[in-house]
Amino acid sequence: MYEQLGNYIKKSIEVSDEDLKTILSYFKPLKKNKNDILLSQGETSQQTFFVGKGCVRIFFINEEGKDATRYIAFENQFATALVSFITKMPSVENIQVIEKSELLAITHEDFKHLMRLIPQWREFYSNYLEKAYVNNANRLMSFTTMDALERYNQLLKINPTIVKRLPNKIVASYINISQETLSRLKSKV
Repeated sequence: MYEQLGNYIKKSIEVSDEDLKTILSYFKPLKKNKNDILLSQGETSQQTFFVGKGCVRIFFINEEGKDATRYIAFENQFATALVSFITKMPSVENIQVIEKSELLAITHEDFKHLMRLIPQWREFYSNYLEKAYVNNANRLMSFTTMDALERYNQLLKINPTIVKRLPNKIVASYINISQETLSRLKSKV
């Protein structure tokens, strides 16, 4: 898993082998079972997780009391309640393991320490924040400019793994439609 993370980091920034070894030493392995909660609403996000194997989702409970999935991370992706991680304020989101998972976790404190210690880690963080912003902006635009079928087709085009690996309930909550609507769309497509 450390090799996986190392490769991921090297795709984002240029880093010496020695600095990469230092970065990786701050990540701790975690094995989690399906439905384990990594962060509950109201807690402060103290960790960022790299998914080596499996899947986690970030979700909140909307006004109607239903799950609304904001982000899904599969292998070779990071996941955290980013607003809470940055602000150190209680999270409005939850992080849940969707499939039995092997993760690497780094604490907020160690993450910040690495930014002081290794200048390229700041560049890595900047790249990560840019990707997160673009992803969130695109998702928000899709909710306001696309109908359910367009959102489903976009999901199939951009990230078909979500539809292939996850239950309809989570897929529907990710594209902000009901499970019934998702079933109808799946039968049409």
